Amino acid sequence: MVKIPMPKLISIDLDGTLVDSVPDLAWAVDSTLSAMHVAPAGVSRVRNWVGNGVPMLLRRALGDGDENAVHDKQVLTQARVLFDGFYGDHFATDSTVYEGVFDTLRWLESQDVKLALITNKPIGFTVPMLEALGLAPFFSWTLGGDSLASAKPDPMPLLHVANDAGFSPTQCAHIGDSTTDIKAAKNAGFSAIAVSFGYNHGRPIAESNPDRVIDHWSELEKLF
Repeated sequence: MVKIPMPKLISIDLDGTLVDSVPDLAWAVDSTLSAMHVAPAGVSRVRNWVGNGVPMLLRRALGDGDENAVHDKQVLTQARVLFDGFYGDHFATDSTVYEGVFDTLRWLESQDVKLALITNKPIGFTVPMLEALGLAPFFSWTLGGDSLASAKPDPMPLLHVANDAGFSPTQCAHIGDSTTDIKAAKNAGFSAIAVSFGYNHGRPIAESNPDRVIDHWSELEKLF
């Protein structure tokens, strides 16, 4: 296998890539549904619904998996207020950093690779989670889904950090677990690296045609 040139900048997704956050997300979703007198979804179903931001997660939860089933703005607003309250108190209770993440991030730092965290999670949850799990010091840039005018799969967040760092897209890579991440990387002209252990709505990430797929964070070093 031909190796990828060592990137100058790597942007990395959060949920399903660095952190298994579904236990806390599912707790907040089910707490929200219970408060609205809707049957709980459960961890396994929420695992297939994450990746496109909180509004879409709640649409899927309220629609029993159908993101187009609920259109009532008042209902959606109520769900968001409830979710934000529940998740704000429970965002890092049962979430765990995937094995190998810390060693790999330290290795990338030793190679003078600049790191950016780019997620579709709201920035108000992203920063506290990074701090609580000890990940914050690794990243020179942190962007949530509401940090810019557009979020992944739009290339804007990736190109924003590349431009700020002074690197061309061809000098950059993006690592994520979902089709949304792969599309964002390709739209930005970044190398697209996928992790196979994330969420991706229950579909194999290889179907999205990333440049490379890793099954464990320790495998990243072998790509370059």
